[in-house]
Amino acid sequence: MRMLLGFLILWLASWNVIAAGDITALAGGRIIDGLATQPLEDSVILVQGERITAITNRAGIPDGATVIDLGGATLLPGLIDSHAHPLMAEDDYQTFHLQNSSAYKALKGYRGMQNQLQAGWTTLRIAGDADVFYANQDLERLRREGVIHVPRLFGAAHYLSITGGGGDLNYFSPEQGLHVDGLVVDGPEEIRKAIRTEAKYGSDWVKVLVTGAFMSVGDDPRSVQFAEDELKAVVDEANRQGMPVMAHAHATEGIKMAVRLGVRSIEHGRYLDAEGIKLMRNHGTYYVPTIYVGDYYMDPRNGTLRQQDTFNDYSENYRHIFIDLVGKAHRAGVKIAVGLDLGGYNYNASLNARELQTLMEAGMTAMEAIKAATSVAAEMLYQEGQIGSLQVGAYADIIAVTEDPLANISALERVSFVMSNGIVIKNHLLK
Repeated sequence: MRMLLGFLILWLASWNVIAAGDITALAGGRIIDGLATQPLEDSVILVQGERITAITNRAGIPDGATVIDLGGATLLPGLIDSHAHPLMAEDDYQTFHLQNSSAYKALKGYRGMQNQLQAGWTTLRIAGDADVFYANQDLERLRREGVIHVPRLFGAAHYLSITGGGGDLNYFSPEQGLHVDGLVVDGPEEIRKAIRTEAKYGSDWVKVLVTGAFMSVGDDPRSVQFAEDELKAVVDEANRQGMPVMAHAHATEGIKMAVRLGVRSIEHGRYLDAEGIKLMRNHGTYYVPTIYVGDYYMDPRNGTLRQQDTFNDYSENYRHIFIDLVGKAHRAGVKIAVGLDLGGYNYNASLNARELQTLMEAGMTAMEAIKAATSVAAEMLYQEGQIGSLQVGAYADIIAVTEDPLANISALERVSFVMSNGIVIKNHLLK
């Protein structure tokens, strides 16, 4: 018995040595942790497995640890895109979902997500996508199983729309029995059924098109499309399922109705007003303004074709008003999270960081814009302390840039190091 106990002690001691050797130390020049108002200088992050175990200095690196020396680079939490459409890979997004299978789109989406990860975006919230099934939810399942490396995925597989609304196909004859890529629902009973189906297949958010959209044919972004009793049914059933609601809402009255009924976030909010801002602040509603998407599709350098008259009018006559409204919301205390409203496998994901530039244009400091893409977004996702910050116990989602993003926010377009869930995905700073 004593001999057996002795062997057990020796085995435990050898296990502890091996465990200590599993520690990775990331040593850089400074750390922006997503929480503090100032960066930490000359700090080291210790990672074991998938978690951060300590933030120390070089003297605190334990013997046997694997040291990754990132020189004078700035370390930050992995970035969070709170409004992503990774399967929307073509300009004709309203019918693209009809042209290929869900499996085909999943594989293309996987490629796009790898691009996002390489660019430093370690978490995506899906805001409905171009798929009649559940490709994104399957990709997240494969990520959790360790089969593939993609960003963490939260969100809704589909968006809810009324008949004839922004998520319906409004330019085909009634003889055509076409599937839309969202869920067309009318009345509380259909709404409850749709949300329960979303929950059944892995969605953890509900996306609802409260108002019209800019990009949908035969639609008007200034129209309120869901009746109040229907939207109340959305929020009530989502709450029953433990799923927060993100509300696509441009029209002023649609924004206010959604906030009053208890949605978690307002997406876009182009026609926000002072009363809507006050309501959002008082209700603690998050705001994902998705500013850069309008710039992206209007910039000929990006090779896009979606230059509809509505976007032309927005860019030429309304963008400056919208930027001012976002700034007013920020100054009033509304919590703003970064969301791109872009997607697909064939665009340069490093351009995502330009959303932070637009938030600075609206009046945020560089540190506030970085928090909008990290800790504020994590809080909106109910993931504070898990992602979006560099602190003990958080997942080791860590990026690094060689320049100081507080001095030049465009440095986040040039991410040189990416660790996701404790695994090094990219290291152009190897020493």
